[in-house]
Amino acid sequence: MIQENGDCFWTVPSAASSVFFYTMEMFMELFQLVTPLVLKEQHDDIRIVMDLLGYHDHNWIICVDLKMVSFLLGQQKGYTKFPCYLCMWDSRAREKHWIQKEWPLRETFQAGMPNVTHDPIVSRDKIVFPPLHIKLGLMKQFVKALNPDNESFHHLVYTFPALSYDKIKAGVFDGPQIRTLIRDKNFIQKMNVREKAAWLSFVDVIQNFLGNRKAPNYEMLVSKMLSGFRDLGCNMSIKVHFLYSHLDKFPENLGAVSDEQGERFHQDLMTVEERYQGRWDRHMMADYCWGIKRDCPHKAYKRRSYKRKFCPDL
Repeated sequence: MIQENGDCFWTVPSAASSVFFYTMEMFMELFQLVTPLVLKEQHDDIRIVMDLLGYHDHNWIICVDLKMVSFLLGQQKGYTKFPCYLCMWDSRAREKHWIQKEWPLRETFQAGMPNVTHDPIVSRDKIVFPPLHIKLGLMKQFVKALNPDNESFHHLVYTFPALSYDKIKAGVFDGPQIRTLIRDKNFIQKMNVREKAAWLSFVDVIQNFLGNRKAPNYEMLVSKMLSGFRDLGCNMSIKVHFLYSHLDKFPENLGAVSDEQGERFHQDLMTVEERYQGRWDRHMMADYCWGIKRDCPHKAYKRRSYKRKFCPDL
């Protein structure tokens, strides 16, 4: 997702080896769609699309998943030794991860530097950490640290019968599933002392930092969660590293720059693509747009939003 004031540009990879770029002008009665069906997720192709969007004329703030960050900054793909674009954090020096907090900073960012294969398409100062993907990454590390023989892990298998055992063991969960577990009091009762401490601190960080509300003591909450993850035996991924070493780089309101809406658009579009196998055109997008056009002025929602929104008359 690329944002500037009220303008939002959604950048979403589709499920059928094509890339959809959905542009929504919040303050205009206009929906623009750029659909390159033959382009792949490669550095040169991403550069072409960014030029078509006129990014360098506006220099929007960008919030996307870390895979797309690698494309935009020209980083090497896959499990690399230095994946962080802010410092020289060694992802393979696991014995230092929970001990060394400060790492040498990346002074320059250009092709030829460690794990940088292309010149950046955008400035790294315009990249913000994706709160949704960090939340999913934290959940992944928590579940992977659970003992498969414990009752807490068995409860996950029982709660999500549609998920395969391998997916649960790998910690692959989405946002709604995480919210289901947060509301599930039985899940906490099945945990041991260390699991419970790590989980409750993780929930506190979700509710008081990785959203629209940033608590005054967020640094203490994040530190408590990281200590719980360390005691549980969690590995430090790049997303955990962002919280451990670059907490001061997070924006003031993570909910305002969240890529959660883009992920929701991705999931909805996957459902439409299944109905239009082998066909991507204006009719498919019209079907999707009619599906989201609703008139519910008296709709009551369970989750309260603290974000001020502007709703144009479309």
